Amino acid sequence: MTQPGQRLIMAFDFGAKSIGIATGNEVTASANALCAIKANDGIPNWDELGQILKEWQPQLLVVGLPLNMDGTEQELTLRARKFANRLHGRYGLQVETYDERLTTVDAKAQLFEQGGYRNLQKGKVDALSAEIILNSWFESQF
Repeated sequence: MTQPGQRLIMAFDFGAKSIGIATGNEVTASANALCAIKANDGIPNWDELGQILKEWQPQLLVVGLPLNMDGTEQELTLRARKFANRLHGRYGLQVETYDERLTTVDAKAQLFEQGGYRNLQKGKVDALSAEIILNSWFESQF
């Protein structure tokens, strides 16, 4: 088993129609957007997700929690928690949740700055949001 500080980590930006995914490792404490997969009412294609997990073999999963600006929970927060629980149950991996407030706003701003409106495709936004979630998680660990 890989020790904390040396793990490959995968982060998820949970959404009802799309789930962004990013990977990173603790050695460099940096993340990279990977992709976004489609979801049907918050339920991904578990086979597709399983293939991604098999390919990358992360030791820890981080799921972004969509909280209201005042820190209270909303319906999507509960669904993200359910997604996190299902990840753990299906794949037996350690799963943590992490506050994701404003990550989509940040992702859209970064993508717009890089390429204007044409750069704001849903998949890119969700994958970059997952990257921002993971980078924020790394920062919180130190």
